[in-house]
Amino acid sequence: MNCEVCQLKEVDVEHFEIRQVLRCILHTIMFHRALGLLRPKDVDLELFDITYTQCGDVEVEKKIEEKITQFIDRVEKHPNRKNQICLSFCEVKNKQTSWFASKVERFYWEYWYINLNVAHHPKGHFGKSHLSKVVDPGESACEETSAQRTVLESSLREVMFQIIKFVNEKKDHIPAIPNLECVTFPYEITISSSSDSAFGMDVIRRMLQTGHPTMLS
Repeated sequence: MNCEVCQLKEVDVEHFEIRQVLRCILHTIMFHRALGLLRPKDVDLELFDITYTQCGDVEVEKKIEEKITQFIDRVEKHPNRKNQICLSFCEVKNKQTSWFASKVERFYWEYWYINLNVAHHPKGHFGKSHLSKVVDPGESACEETSAQRTVLESSLREVMFQIIKFVNEKKDHIPAIPNLECVTFPYEITISSSSDSAFGMDVIRRMLQTGHPTMLS
């Protein structure tokens, strides 16, 4: 099976911007790889003049929120590492190993790598409140914050266009639709940092299973 890989442009973010940025990127990918009957929902970002579309599926939203929270926890534990999220799509097949047992096999056909470079500040600069709401960084840094946010908004738009370009150009590798009642193809969201060798080995293992991937930056 052919496997495609999209390495999205690295985005520089502040800690309190992580959740909104990841929501925008992950939901945009999921929406463009959605199946069946959807209830699309447009969402306006609070920090940026950007609107993205969700599939309107509660389970997808729940999964994405869980993974974003895990990502934020990792950033807090390892603030000096570059962190990455991999959203992968796969085809699930049951393989009969004997007359009384079967094994589930996953064949990965697409990887999306989301790269965030989170600014590191001294301990105490941010708190848990940033996980659920936007916090004003302070009056003294308004101009700097405004400039940084303008750059980030531009980068986020570039990433969204990169996603749209990829899904419009790369179609031949997509497998047959498994079930029209499904909202999306089977998918996984994996979190890693720049020094996680185990994560890298897992990606190599998947590539060996699915065939040599091609890259699009």
